[in-house]
Amino acid sequence: MESAPFYSAIADADPAAHAVWAHAPDGARTRVGLLGNGPRGTVLLFPGRTEFVEKYGPAGREFASRGYTTLAVDWRGQGLTDRPLPDRATGHVDRFEQYQMDVAAMVQTAETMHLPRPWHLVAHSMGGGIGLRALHSGLPVASAVFSGPMWGIYISPILRPAAWALTTVSRPLGFGGKIVPGSDASNYVLEAEFEDNVLTTDPEVFAWMKAQLKAHPELALGGPSMTWVNEALLETRALARLPAPNVPCLCVTGENERIVDVADIRAQMAKWPSGRLIIERGAEHEIMMERPDVRTRFFDLSAALFDENTVRKSAS
Repeated sequence: MESAPFYSAIADADPAAHAVWAHAPDGARTRVGLLGNGPRGTVLLFPGRTEFVEKYGPAGREFASRGYTTLAVDWRGQGLTDRPLPDRATGHVDRFEQYQMDVAAMVQTAETMHLPRPWHLVAHSMGGGIGLRALHSGLPVASAVFSGPMWGIYISPILRPAAWALTTVSRPLGFGGKIVPGSDASNYVLEAEFEDNVLTTDPEVFAWMKAQLKAHPELALGGPSMTWVNEALLETRALARLPAPNVPCLCVTGENERIVDVADIRAQMAKWPSGRLIIERGAEHEIMMERPDVRTRFFDLSAALFDENTVRKSAS
């Protein structure tokens, strides 16, 4: 497999962590990172919008310490994976289903690497929406864990009709690739102060995330395009209308969540018979980047779910 850049100096990952190039069915070049090794199975880690594989170096170490290999991906339009617009700062995708081509590239990579089975899904934020769609499409995993999943976008009820209308007309009028009003080309982590940030209550982790992007600004991403927002609204609405997948599931979200819609998360989990929802007191959006007690609880509960379903799958 063709080696891809991996910035180990900023990743806080296992020394053996590395990245490779995969190719999606439509030809897009996709960066996939192997972040840790373990014999009990493999975590397919689906990051959120704006993220990149190095950000999950510590998660790879956590899963490896519990016996699991971790494979993560840079979604199209972010990280070092191909970006479709000349303006690299705009988060864009023409159709949300295109992300499933990145999933296919990731699965093919896991198969080529002969990563240990069973496989398990861990999906954060936008990756939670992509992951839920992948489960409905037959992603070959024994269990699924979601962190602040994007099953709905937090938009003020007053502004929601305008968001739908503006983003819907943006494509036929030729400005679907423009950044949505209220956002810009700057990266949130680079620009935000720790106080009242919407990602984490851990100051050390927040400083580490900021240092990553200062060291490698080519990994940064700004606001989403009109088309991205419209596609996200359409996809979350479509997913809400589907029954829950027949996969054991854990979902963890923060009590102070201000990016995705917690009401939509509650609604999705209420219809998931084999699902468990945990609301972490005082936590913000990024559960895997939260204060130490929240992070440890997340990885322990995830591994317990994996272990249970590894045994169940072996017995069957």
